Amino acid sequence: MPDLVEPDADRGLLQPGRNCWRLEQADRFKLLIDAAEYFGALRSALLKAERSVFILGWDIDSRTVLVPDGADDDFPPQLGDLLHALVARRPGLHIHVLNWDYAMLYALEREWLMAKKPGRERNKRLRFHTDARHPVGASHHQKVVVIDDRLAFVGGLDLTRCRWDTPEHAVDNPLRRDPDDRPYAPFHDVQAMVEGDVARALGELARRRWRQAGHGEPLQLPDRIDDASRSDRSPLWPQDLEPDLTDLKVAISRTEPDYEGRTGVFEVRQLYLDVISGARDFLFFENQYFTSNVLAEALGARLRDAAGPEVAVVSPRTQSGWLEQATMGALRARIHHRLKNALSVHGDAAAARYQMYCPRLPGLDDECLNVHSKVFAMDDRLFSVGSANMSNRSMAFDTECNLSIEVQGDAPKQDEIRRAIALMRNRLLAEHLGTEPAAVAEQIAVAGSLHGAIAALRKEDERELAPMDPRLIPELDILTQDNAVFDPERPISPDEVVDAYVPRSARKPVPRRMIGLGLLALALVAFALAWRFTPLRDWINLSSLIALARSVDKMPFTPVIVIAAFVAAGMLMVPITVLIAVAGVVFGPIYGGLYATAGVALSAALGFGLGQWLGHDALRQMLGPRINNLSRRFAQRGIAAMAVIRLLPIAPFTVVNVVAGASHLGLRDYMIGTLIGMVPGIVLTVIFSHNLAEAIRHPSPQTVLVLALVTGALMLMAFGLQKLLKPRDKKNRKGDQPIDRREERQLRRDEPKADIKSEAHYQELQAPSGRHAHVEARRA
Repeated sequence: MPDLVEPDADRGLLQPGRNCWRLEQADRFKLLIDAAEYFGALRSALLKAERSVFILGWDIDSRTVLVPDGADDDFPPQLGDLLHALVARRPGLHIHVLNWDYAMLYALEREWLMAKKPGRERNKRLRFHTDARHPVGASHHQKVVVIDDRLAFVGGLDLTRCRWDTPEHAVDNPLRRDPDDRPYAPFHDVQAMVEGDVARALGELARRRWRQAGHGEPLQLPDRIDDASRSDRSPLWPQDLEPDLTDLKVAISRTEPDYEGRTGVFEVRQLYLDVISGARDFLFFENQYFTSNVLAEALGARLRDAAGPEVAVVSPRTQSGWLEQATMGALRARIHHRLKNALSVHGDAAAARYQMYCPRLPGLDDECLNVHSKVFAMDDRLFSVGSANMSNRSMAFDTECNLSIEVQGDAPKQDEIRRAIALMRNRLLAEHLGTEPAAVAEQIAVAGSLHGAIAALRKEDERELAPMDPRLIPELDILTQDNAVFDPERPISPDEVVDAYVPRSARKPVPRRMIGLGLLALALVAFALAWRFTPLRDWINLSSLIALARSVDKMPFTPVIVIAAFVAAGMLMVPITVLIAVAGVVFGPIYGGLYATAGVALSAALGFGLGQWLGHDALRQMLGPRINNLSRRFAQRGIAAMAVIRLLPIAPFTVVNVVAGASHLGLRDYMIGTLIGMVPGIVLTVIFSHNLAEAIRHPSPQTVLVLALVTGALMLMAFGLQKLLKPRDKKNRKGDQPIDRREERQLRRDEPKADIKSEAHYQELQAPSGRHAHVEARRA
């Protein structure tokens, strides 16, 4: 449980062993606001790296261009090519990249980060691995870069797509484009840059993560060097950036969940609680989420205190995507109204002490900036920046890292730090208000209030911080009564997390998932009726969505075109189920089924060949050591293994193809197993999708009957699988052939972790029963 007792005031608020791991000396400290400043500083420092680079990330995209407007050097623009060029030119440089496992596995749908590329040889001194050592449903959310153990970056920014932006957040900025050359919306985040012993400590943290992930010993941490030797080394700090502060102590706070016998670390949560408890005048939060129960309770207690501080929360207007809005958005609205109610006991005059804002950008469709940062300030006395959201999972479930500074030292030093903290907070406010930090400072001094200063600086039809009052929708509030499902504080039971090849220990839940597919079919029937008898069809025009696909039916060589489309889309990681459904809608159950079967077979064969070409080592570099177990099961179980994994879609189609090709499975067994497992699903899918489309366009008793029959077939398949798998389970339980304990432990280690494709899905459904459902929903 979090400690609610106030820290020792004589020692300062930041105390190792309580709310931070270490307090380390920083020669220089700077807050980098928005990715343009951070990415530019990072590239500058990477070019000077001599010995080591450690990168810890939630998501990494090697196609990320750190300086879109062009870098004045002769190194490649994209991140992956840059890292390869650095190790090629610097014989003594070692680069370690550690990314969250499933974020990178599903990044294969976009690119293959460190895979074999034509014309580029792999270098053993550039090591890329993924990290799945965390509880089921959790994630590794730290965003840390350490260079030569002398310079480090910590914050909320990953080195991935759709992050780069400038503080102007111009709606029409032509440089804000993703790797596919598509524009994306303005994006706001921050990162801290530190130099000195604190960077060395972060290098130690990165090495611990590397070892805990099971990837062996990284490059050793160098010995501490004295000041004289330090001055002889070339500076890594970018010359064009002045530090906000010099010569001060910086705290490193972490979140690490209980896992595999390791006691959890909850320093970030305690830091938040101590800051809320210790604030006198202002609490300023800028955060992507606001759903933590423990933080809401602590804030409510301070707001009920008539002498408590003002609380200002800057957050995005809407969460990312409908599912996140319906879950995390509903939880945020609930907490917002709880805090408003906490103030009601003090009357209208006290109500102004708490307010939530969103940064409004005129000309933007949503009108509010996408706030992704995770920073907070307590009065002019403490400032913190890192990866931790104000959510339950960031307090106790995911791995997080924050850096914090507070007023310290003698009187002149305290004044210097106090001014710097106020300036960093005011810089953030000024950016959102379209003004200067000095204007914010002046208004705070005049009004004696954060909210009063914001109100005085707001300008209609310009950039501003718009007060936000999230609506508490009763229907959504009922659906999200327990936020342990959507925003958990502790590990969720892995009962329905299946192994990649459905081992004995995980076979029982399989029929439930097939029953789930039947329920999904019923939901789609309800959708068809809603389409026919509600305004839904006016909002989404189905005919326009399939018109392009139908045009193919009028072209010559239609079968060749359709099969080629299956092959191309399959190789590009387009979900195969969607392709099959489209074939059923456009070409009918007979031709659609034939086209889909031929396209699936050819796409599977080419994927298998690609896996053979890449080889086992290349795939192991991307997917981690679990590929050894996958390959072994392919080889040992042959046709049966392929049939099961095709029948039960528990891994992406293209990933299975490539991994099978890299294993010792023969092409004949692979193709037979693929067809046995895929054909029943293809038949049911094309029949269902065709008749669903017919029910939408021309509802009749016949189409409804066919839909009901297909739904029944799915249910029968579920019970059939239950009967097929149940005898083997009994046999093993009776002890005829007991499961070897080492194999059982290995199977548990191989269980896939939460598969969230991008950070926009970071707070989506995490319940075991929701794992595959929300992944399939995203694929569809």
